[in-house]
Amino acid sequence: MSSSTNTPTHHTSTIGSIGTPSRRNTELALLVFAVVIPVFAYANVGLAIDDQVPSGLLGYGLGLGLLAGVAHLVVRKFAPYADPLLLPLATLLNGLGLVVIWRLDQSKLLQSVNQAGNAAPRQLMYTALAIALFVVVLIFLKDHRVLQRYTYISMVGALVLLLLPLVPGLGADITYGAKIWISVAGFSIQPGEFAKIVLAVFFAGYLMVKRDALALASRRFMGLYLPRGRDLGPILVVWAISILILVFETDLGTSLLFFGMFIIMLYVATERTSWIVFGLLMSAAGAVGVASFEPHVQTRVQAWLDPMHEYMLSQAGVKDGVVHSEQAMQALWAFGSGGTLGTGLGQGHSELIKFAANSDFILATFGEELGLAGIMAILLIYGLIVERGIRTALAARDPFGKLLAVGLSGAFGLQVFVVAGGVMGLIPLTGMTMPFLASGGSSVIANWALIAILIRISDTARRPAPAPAPNPDAEMTQVVRP
Repeated sequence: MSSSTNTPTHHTSTIGSIGTPSRRNTELALLVFAVVIPVFAYANVGLAIDDQVPSGLLGYGLGLGLLAGVAHLVVRKFAPYADPLLLPLATLLNGLGLVVIWRLDQSKLLQSVNQAGNAAPRQLMYTALAIALFVVVLIFLKDHRVLQRYTYISMVGALVLLLLPLVPGLGADITYGAKIWISVAGFSIQPGEFAKIVLAVFFAGYLMVKRDALALASRRFMGLYLPRGRDLGPILVVWAISILILVFETDLGTSLLFFGMFIIMLYVATERTSWIVFGLLMSAAGAVGVASFEPHVQTRVQAWLDPMHEYMLSQAGVKDGVVHSEQAMQALWAFGSGGTLGTGLGQGHSELIKFAANSDFILATFGEELGLAGIMAILLIYGLIVERGIRTALAARDPFGKLLAVGLSGAFGLQVFVVAGGVMGLIPLTGMTMPFLASGGSSVIANWALIAILIRISDTARRPAPAPAPNPDAEMTQVVRP
């Protein structure tokens, strides 16, 4: 008899028994760079403005490092197999945003009209609250699939959040025409920032159930498989809601973000190119239709088509277009002044954009002081976050997780496109905030929650499967008989 009779063979997976590396040490090393780079930028701004290292450098460095360290320890404990790049990338953007907000706080022009001076400390407080929510999400959301149970509750919650700015006495007009804010106890909150996360949960749960019906095609036309008429209902409803948001809240950005996220997730769920074509056609038709009768949207479109003409008219007192046209022109001048390498941190004049310099137009400050190279680096960081989110979706083991990761990544990428496109003159201005960079509590808190959910999905996707338990009956079959 062979010696193998005394040595039964076990067929176990190498991956299952050894497991994939957690990559937490990689994340920690990247976090060090993500904290050190903004600290050097902070010192650079102080030297450029006052010829001395700013007195708050140590406090800023310790504060940002403490927040990043807490987030890392929580990820190491509760999501050990998560993607190692998401947290460092978000920390780097948030840190650079704090630096540039503080740089704008030092502007004598903005201080003279009481439009700056304390935005950076307030943003640091919002960042601390955002990291606290990040920690809460990772600790209590142990499995992202739990969110699937709340599919239709999420739909109701998202509609409530989107309608809150229209409630009399609660809505606040902060962005000169766009009704996207509410005022609670002296604080301004933008519910749409949180609605995008809740909507992603609803769309993921809904499309996971309905994707087979939505993928069916009735006929082929010009190379596209046309969906059945009765399946057009969901996209028509979402399109109608986005148009209503555009009409009643005059908020082009949220409308594009809302409808665009649904189309992306619908395409991923069904793999039908026809949905993309229908989505683009319906978006264009809705935007053109609303712009034909809504004055606020018309003003933004006119300022986009010919900002210099609108600016000159406003300066001459012919029409009151200064709110949009002057900002648009100052932003374009800031980009032009920056050139390829920029004027240097702290040495630009983007504060001429005035109150908007801390919001979506903060990108113009980066463009002027870091130049084209700096803007490309910032956009590359945003692109990496989206790429890691898509990679998480590809690695997810359940359809709900795949759709949710795609939806959150798509919403994040669309918001960056909408804001950057508006500031650079590619599309009309929307009034949304640049994720992590711009001053605003709602934006930074919501986007850190978004990163936490992506980290949770990636942890579940990358976690090694447990090794199968040994089966005695199977072992007996491995014995070699004489």
